[in-house]
Amino acid sequence: MSQKNNPYAEAANKTDHTVGVNIDIEDVAHEPGENETSELIDEEQLIRLCEGKVCPNCRLLAQVQDEKLRMAADTENLKKRLQREKDDFCKFATESVLEDLLPVLDNLDLALEHGGKTGTGKELLSGVEMTRKLFLDILARHELEPLGLAGEDFDPAWHEALAQQSHPDFGPGKVCQVVQKGYRLKGRLLRPAKVLVSMECAG
Repeated sequence: MSQKNNPYAEAANKTDHTVGVNIDIEDVAHEPGENETSELIDEEQLIRLCEGKVCPNCRLLAQVQDEKLRMAADTENLKKRLQREKDDFCKFATESVLEDLLPVLDNLDLALEHGGKTGTGKELLSGVEMTRKLFLDILARHELEPLGLAGEDFDPAWHEALAQQSHPDFGPGKVCQVVQKGYRLKGRLLRPAKVLVSMECAG
């Protein structure tokens, strides 16, 4: 029997052809197209693709970036802490000086109290002199020096000349009178002494 007249052969041919077509269609259906690739890749696959092909050092760069952020945060915290310490120092820097000045205030209160009761100006004056000495001793402990003595050379770095006048006891360029004492704190000028400066006598 020839293949042409054999119905089983024709059925087999048709069956093989149909199966082949079905396989091709299934393969095409499961094969992603160029525009479908991004839809079929999940998040983990995209990360691995980025790490493996696009940016092999992504994790290293992320670690470096995290470290930079931590360092920046630590630096900012350090700046804030130093600023707080500076503010506290400026706020309480005069605390010890004021504490030392309290006895001066106490002595002034006592002098006024006893002077008012006794009514003798001599005792009041004596109390004020003692208080002044105590006050100067405290200032000296904090390295505060008075400036301005009659007879010393005029120095524009420490003195402020209010006027010039002739004086029989002092030569030209000398401090002949201190109008207001100046002060120097730890070698730095706090307030210049206001003085009168002698000049050469006429004739």
